[in-house]
Amino acid sequence: MKQLLLTLALAVSCLVAQAQNFEGKIVYRNTYRSKTAGLSDGQLTAMMGEVQNWYTKAGDYRSELNGTQLVWQLYRNSENKLYSKFASSERLLWNDAASNPDSVLSTTLRKGATEIMGYTCDELTLVCRSGVQKYYFSPRLPLDQALYKAHRFGNWYAYLSKAGAVPLKTVIETPQFSMESVATGVHPLKLSNSLFALPADAQTSKSPY
Repeated sequence: MKQLLLTLALAVSCLVAQAQNFEGKIVYRNTYRSKTAGLSDGQLTAMMGEVQNWYTKAGDYRSELNGTQLVWQLYRNSENKLYSKFASSERLLWNDAASNPDSVLSTTLRKGATEIMGYTCDELTLVCRSGVQKYYFSPRLPLDQALYKAHRFGNWYAYLSKAGAVPLKTVIETPQFSMESVATGVHPLKLSNSLFALPADAQTSKSPY
């Protein structure tokens, strides 16, 4: 179960990074379907939450969820580490974003696949060893790829190197679960650097997954 939660945490962490000079908050609505025996869709949704608030500034990002298990995640560009805070532990688990246990086998791009929030979106499909990841993005929301060139964890740079834009919708299919995330709001804001700092008393451990 812990490994499943960490896999889901990775999935939601890599849902978004915004435009080249964007600073602010993006709101997503997330839905889940369990493929794991003994874990219902409702239980999985309750654990991970339906609403994700994502904040970004100068290459850092922070994700906050309203579930009962995963509380927040923080990517610190200066360290190239992704920190995850679970409700069951005071200790933060971190992953080296330069490493990636997954790999992309093939990619397919389909122009003008759908419209989201008034944006005409292309569809990028990544067929991976872990499953299939689909991203829907608009060229009107460009993203500075250079800020995330070292962020290979979760196939994030594999996506950015092809799309170069913020995803407005993400669909992830694995043998354990499926997840769909759709943007419901994009809010430019001036954010404090303190939002992207670790708690002063934080205890951290490297994630085993």
